[in-house]
Amino acid sequence: MTRRSPLPALASAFAMIAVAATIAAVAQPAAAQTPGASQPAARAGQSGHVDVAGAAIHYQVHGDLASGRTPLLILHGAFMSADAMKPLIDPLAASRPVIAIDARGHGRSGGVDTPLSYDRMADDAATVLDKLGVAKADVLGYSMGGSTAVALAVGHPDKVGKQVILSATSRLEGWYPEVLAGIAKLTPDIFAGSPIDTEYRRLSPAPDKFPTLVANIKSLDATPFGWSDAAVRAIPGKTMVIIGDADGVTLDHAIALFKLRGGGDVAAATQGFLTAAPKARLAILPATSHIGIMGEIPAITAMVVPFLDDKAPPPPSF
Repeated sequence: MTRRSPLPALASAFAMIAVAATIAAVAQPAAAQTPGASQPAARAGQSGHVDVAGAAIHYQVHGDLASGRTPLLILHGAFMSADAMKPLIDPLAASRPVIAIDARGHGRSGGVDTPLSYDRMADDAATVLDKLGVAKADVLGYSMGGSTAVALAVGHPDKVGKQVILSATSRLEGWYPEVLAGIAKLTPDIFAGSPIDTEYRRLSPAPDKFPTLVANIKSLDATPFGWSDAAVRAIPGKTMVIIGDADGVTLDHAIALFKLRGGGDVAAATQGFLTAAPKARLAILPATSHIGIMGEIPAITAMVVPFLDDKAPPPPSF
């Protein structure tokens, strides 16, 4: 029997993300700003662009940045947009202001003609925060956005509080080699007529350059990246690592990242209970894949909100 190629399944997985993006997409507020405009006092429901290194980076603001609550910056995955993160944005914005960014070359952002790197996307995010007058934000990043969150915390530690690394890695080797091999074989034709293709064309200021985005993402996932153990340990804020047990991220990498961020404390383990909020948290969701984790929004929200609020786990009732 002929072995089935993994490429159709991989393309279908990416298409599932884009379907969610299409369903979650909402009309943008009329008060969108012109590219490059500085927004030191962004209002709830505001969106606009900030010019960063020649690219107009699109942002959305959900909630009031003047509320006194630490904002949460949400960074999406490859081939996605901020719209696709709306199922996660909505419940998290109920308790804090949320800023969502379209990564360079994605969604409504420009810059598709410039190569992608995690440091570049982290600098983009830091500049958006500056233009919005946000001194420090917590960060939640999914997949590509999670690695960008690590880059942001390493490169701009003064701007980052807590980090939620959702189905993402701090180095290229954190992915299963088979996942990277599948991405290396992607072509624009695989996506032709798919929701990913149509959503890109609907949102992008360069609607005919989807092949360029595919090439950029393939190059990003073929280029070794990573931060030293010392740099990851030195990140000042607390970290939560969340993956699925059938994720494209290896279990070994997730556990190693958790330990580098202060997890695996022997003193806490030997006392049998926690009396204070820990420096690092780890969640491995059962029967959950890299794509499927985005279908676990209630579980993710229930874990992330106490983490962002720095709450210690409640003691048992017995």
